[in-house]
Amino acid sequence: MKQFANITVLGRDKTGVVAKVASFLFEQGANIEGLEEQVTRGQFSMTIQASWKRKGWQPERLRSGLDRLAKALQMEIRLRYTQRDRLQRCAIMATREPHCLAALAEAFSARRIKAEPVLVVGNRRDLEPLARRHRLPFLYVPWHDRARAEARVLREFDQQQIDFVVLARFMKILSPAFVWRFKNKIINIHPSLLPSFPGPQAYRQAYEHGVKIIGATAHFVSMHLDEGPIIAQSSYPVRPNSTLEDLVLAGQKLEAKVLLKAVKLYLAKRLDVHWGIVKQV
Repeated sequence: MKQFANITVLGRDKTGVVAKVASFLFEQGANIEGLEEQVTRGQFSMTIQASWKRKGWQPERLRSGLDRLAKALQMEIRLRYTQRDRLQRCAIMATREPHCLAALAEAFSARRIKAEPVLVVGNRRDLEPLARRHRLPFLYVPWHDRARAEARVLREFDQQQIDFVVLARFMKILSPAFVWRFKNKIINIHPSLLPSFPGPQAYRQAYEHGVKIIGATAHFVSMHLDEGPIIAQSSYPVRPNSTLEDLVLAGQKLEAKVLLKAVKLYLAKRLDVHWGIVKQV
């Protein structure tokens, strides 16, 4: 059996970061199974998937060493342990529309989703009663100051050892720094067949354009709004003389269905993201 961990590195770009982190992990007996790094506007970001043989696994030494390395590099280095034989721990973020959260909560309760729902985060209190009915802890985080709100949520995610995040109609834009910490681990649902009609008014745009087919898209969140790798999509025909309200009601049912499908595909480990495209393996 192996021990697995994900390591994220963030900070101002500088030379030698990849080599120093990789060398440290090698010294700790790690096998680097995946590494991805990029620089955006001078901001360096890197994620590493590493594994250890049980005999060489020394978590306290690893964490303290990474803390020292972070200070030396003047960067943030986060360590998150993972175990392939345990259920992944999920956080759900939502705002006020209940349909996606309700579908997720019911699926978790019926054990149709093989993961552990740990927390619901809301930037409003509208959905707190729904979360409580399903015995899901609810954390209210006002979003007036995005940096402070995200810092609060990330602290909670670290404490709860969150593995992946589902945005169940969460109507706030997450910063690139937040997204990178959970790269290809934040699943969002959008009420259109992306790339058509991005943004918050997708149903209205579709209605005003007179589309004949409308749909929903589940995708990994990237640092570009509604442009992340697509996981699942579905559609339905628009009936003649349908109103905007008709489109919204039909679309919300489809949103919940597509979001559940995407979460199940993710948990089945059947997804591989390559050059921005999700492939089922």
